[in-house]
Amino acid sequence: MIEPTGAAADAATSIFNLPGYTVISATVLEDGRRQIIVETDQPPGCPSCGVVATRRKERRFQRIRDIPVAGAVEVLWSKYRWHCEEPKCARLSFFESTAQVPRRARSTGRLRDHVVDAVINSGRAVSETAAAFAVSWWLVRAALTEACLLTQPEVDELSPRILGIDEHRFRSVRYFRATDSASWIRHEPWMTTIVDLDTGQVLGVVDGRDHKGVGDWLFARPLQWRLGVQVVAIDPSAAFRKALRMWLPRTAVAVDHFHLVSLGNQAMTEARQNLSQRVKGRRGRGVDKAWAHRMLLLRAGDALSEKAAHRLAEVFAADDPTGKLQAVWKVKEQLRVLLRTNSLADAAAAKEDLKVLVEEAGRPETNKLYRTICRWWNEIEVLIVTGATTGKVEGNNTGIKHIKGKSVNRPLMTGHAVDFQKLRVLSCR
Repeated sequence: MIEPTGAAADAATSIFNLPGYTVISATVLEDGRRQIIVETDQPPGCPSCGVVATRRKERRFQRIRDIPVAGAVEVLWSKYRWHCEEPKCARLSFFESTAQVPRRARSTGRLRDHVVDAVINSGRAVSETAAAFAVSWWLVRAALTEACLLTQPEVDELSPRILGIDEHRFRSVRYFRATDSASWIRHEPWMTTIVDLDTGQVLGVVDGRDHKGVGDWLFARPLQWRLGVQVVAIDPSAAFRKALRMWLPRTAVAVDHFHLVSLGNQAMTEARQNLSQRVKGRRGRGVDKAWAHRMLLLRAGDALSEKAAHRLAEVFAADDPTGKLQAVWKVKEQLRVLLRTNSLADAAAAKEDLKVLVEEAGRPETNKLYRTICRWWNEIEVLIVTGATTGKVEGNNTGIKHIKGKSVNRPLMTGHAVDFQKLRVLSCR
């Protein structure tokens, strides 16, 4: 028979289960809340010399925030100040601290771990997590920042082959009064995310969406790191392309499929609005079939059901006297056909067909779209050959927006800038 040689923890300590602490009191207050008083189970060592203390000087009760244990609990730490027994140590006394509640901390480590897990793994908003754990919004944000920065890998030690770069607007425009004058400064809340498309891991987050932010980030990478990048997927952004030509001149650049389709849909919408003003002298109304089925015009033609295709035919028959609306729709659909090709020869043939349809449409919206296609044709060819898109970047941006959706809209103090480098939330995944 084996008998334990050490003292077993009491039931309250076992249930509360806070490492390094012993429950010395558990009471129910008059308002029904439970109050638990704990103290450390081992004498601490001096933070300066490391000598284990043996003599207490004074005691204070410190309220600490902790996870709910079968409901809300008020936790008080019976915290002692200890004498340092080392004569040569300059520190005469010190308050104890533990791994769960370090020096100057007011919440337990397991509470911070739980709120980080709730945001990162469960996808809950920061404000929602703060309300669920009865803590402040700032505590959750601080825990996220600390956890993410600790787990952020050393980017220079990685060897990414395919990068994705895309900007992300995570809240509305803000105005701040300048500190040295009475003028107001417009602050655009844009940030640019850089992702390894092979792994989906966030490599960097930079301020703004211009070439300088991305260029400075690429310039900070070692030469061997930059030479190892083979393909970079971006949206049709001249600023990003300028930064890549400067710091990754040998890297192939692919333009994203989704953004090109979006440009086609934008041309379709602008043509519908302009034609309505030209033909009817007013904007579209609910009685107009083109306006009532405006979203149908943006859907892929080959994905329409029989009923939807019939409604679209009614739009062209009843609300398109000039035939220009249908001509623009054909241009938009031909752009989709071009982007679905699997070879450069098929893409070149589809581009010629697109040019014919653009000339037949004779609309400024489609002419502008075709000029964009021509300016980005080299990048479109890389897209067709490699299939590299910014899909994983968009996924990370959407995750950031979802996680921070209820938190980044909190008001900022005038004159305070946002440290966007601390927004690497998804790199913790």
